[in-house]
Amino acid sequence: MFLRQLTYLIALDQFRHFSRAAESCGVSQPALSAGIRQLENELGVAIIHRNRRFHGLTDEGRRVLVWAKQTLAALDGLRQEAAFARDVCGGSLSIGVMSPALQTVPLLLEIFRDAIPGLHLEVLSGTAADIAHRLREQHLHLGVMYLDQIPADGPFDTLPLYTEQYVLAGSASARMPAGPSCGWADAADLPLCLFSRTMRSRQIVDAGFLEAGVRPSIILETDSISVLHSELRAGRLCSVLPVAALPETVGDAGLRTIPIMPCVAPQVGIVKLRQPVMSPVLSRIWDVCGRLQAGDVFAAV
Repeated sequence: MFLRQLTYLIALDQFRHFSRAAESCGVSQPALSAGIRQLENELGVAIIHRNRRFHGLTDEGRRVLVWAKQTLAALDGLRQEAAFARDVCGGSLSIGVMSPALQTVPLLLEIFRDAIPGLHLEVLSGTAADIAHRLREQHLHLGVMYLDQIPADGPFDTLPLYTEQYVLAGSASARMPAGPSCGWADAADLPLCLFSRTMRSRQIVDAGFLEAGVRPSIILETDSISVLHSELRAGRLCSVLPVAALPETVGDAGLRTIPIMPCVAPQVGIVKLRQPVMSPVLSRIWDVCGRLQAGDVFAAV
């Protein structure tokens, strides 16, 4: 055994198809099948259900898969440790970010690159459920999401980044309340474009309207932050958004914002899967994230 065989197993679980798994590993299908059989023989258990096609992992196979992922993650950590010992730079990190927090990503990535020069970063957007699933499957290293969506007894470690502030946003020509702040009833009286109801950010907004006892005038619902920004810039609709979901340059985009009071205050934070061993890259970045909460780096978010 054994590392190549573990790679075959992980690829087979990911692609659920012998040919595609073999292609991803750069080997022939017979070579991959033989490697899996050899792994089964060495461990003395059946790992996959077979007929003429792949029919999933056995119970024993699923346990071996967890062990395989941990083993290869530890090996990757060893390689990165060797690289750090050589030149203290490099490595890779994949991050899942919920849509309402995407505007914080450039600042976060800059901080990470300052900590590790040459760091290769991959950023993917998704819902909190999708990010949590990808973290569990070890397809992501970190997630940026609402911390109240993380179960207290779940297999995750969390660090707070900032507390959200919701604002009413509209174009300079839009009819909006005067004053330094407004209430939920003021926002409900305007034609609105909001995030989709399945998104946690929208559920927070709905709770604000419900608490105020008002029914908002919702014209458009979408899970696309770019669609919301387009509607705001066009001046057709207003929106209620967290500050972190606003266009990067609000004034230059011709938009006005007014804080909504009283404001719910969910925390946004960094999340990772709890593991007995972290790679040197992830360990260093996690330490950096831990120091962020002590300062005011995200105070303006």
